[in-house]
Amino acid sequence: MHYDTMKLIHMAKQMADFFRNQPGRPPAEAVAAHINDNWSPQLRQDFVALINQGAEADPIVREAAAFVRVSAAA
Repeated sequence: MHYDTMKLIHMAKQMADFFRNQPGRPPAEAVAAHINDNWSPQLRQDFVALINQGAEADPIVREAAAFVRVSAAA
């Protein structure tokens, strides 16, 4: 991993807290969209790997991982 793993989970939780009560798309999809638009491919790959390895995370964050784009070239 190339980034402080706790920081990735913390940033994603902050997004979940923001999108939790916003109208429009489901919060997990909104979190994933923000991650897809603003995080580098490597950060996205690290984030999904953390979730897949069982990192403790908000349920919205865990659900968001399924919508995050991960490039095989990252």
